Order: sequence, then C-alpha cells, then structure tokens
Amino acid sequence: MTETTGGDRRFPPALAEVARVEFEYGEDGEGVDFEPYDAFDSAEETTDWLRSWTGNRELDGGAYRVFGQDGTGGLAAIWCARPGRPLAEQPVVFFGSEGERGVVAGNLSDFLWVLADGSGPQEAVEYPDQKARPNATLAEIAERHATTRRRPARVIIAEARAEFATFDEDIDELCR
Repeated sequence: MTETTGGDRRFPPALAEVARVEFEYGEDGEGVDFEPYDAFDSAEETTDWLRSWTGNRELDGGAYRVFGQDGTGGLAAIWCARPGRPLAEQPVVFFGSEGERGVVAGNLSDFLWVLADGSGPQEAVEYPDQKARPNATLAEIAERHATTRRRPARVIIAEARAEFATFDEDIDELCR
C-alpha cells in the first residue's frame, strides 16, 4: 500500500491542462465538484493528510500524489500501486472528507475519459452510474493525451473497481 514509483513527483502534462479547466458545479448539483491543482501536494503535506485521514500516525504518504480536491476537502490522488510503472499507468483514487473512498480509474488516461464523460473523482466514487454529461473541452484534452480508448465513465469505474477490488479493505487496515 505504500509502494512508490521512485519518488517521481513530476506533474503530468495532461493534469496541467486539466488544471486550466474551470469545473462547473451549479446550485442544482448537476455539475462536477472538482478543483484540480497545477502541481502535486508536497510529500510532507501528503503524509500529514494521510495520517490525519486514517488516524494512523505511522503511515508515509509516498504512495500517493494528490492533485485536486472537491468543495468539501476530499482529495483526488494518483495511487502508486503498480511498482516500477510510470505515474501515468497508476490508478486514480478519491478520499472524501467524510470517509468516502474508492478507485476512480485504472490509470491517468482512463481518468481523462472519466472527466470527459462528465464525472469528477467525487462523483465517480459516490455516483458511479450517473448519466453521462460530456464535456467537449475535457474530451479534447483526453484525445490529445490518452493512450486508452474512450469508454463511458461507468465502464471505466467498474473496470478499475474490479482490478483493485480490495482497495476499501486495504484502506480499512491502514485505519487500524
């Protein structure tokens, strides 16, 4: 659970482009509640957050690269779960402010397609079957950067959850 990818903290160009997009979250709750960052949180900030979130003061946040949040402070991160593989090949996860958590996408490319389909990290975890609301700007970013084929967000989310089926249990173990 704390495997790292050689300490790679270089911000992917695709995420830098996503950071320039303004996500709309209207009063009706039909938008995407996501505030992307233009750089990863520092290793120290990530460790402090993980220790606070889990209540486990022994943890090291080296397995996570936090790159955005929702309006309540829930965090989106790349999870370095595949030893020795580049950041773009690592899954994207979400940790909500009230304990929600889940795998959003199996890799950065699939995450771009989730965004293009109208879901953010929080929506992917809490409403994985929501109706698609395509976003042309995010679709253009995905088309430029993605190495996976376009699929509906609900399919991508289901595939990632199946691949990382023990994520919730693994996080529960960290909280003990």
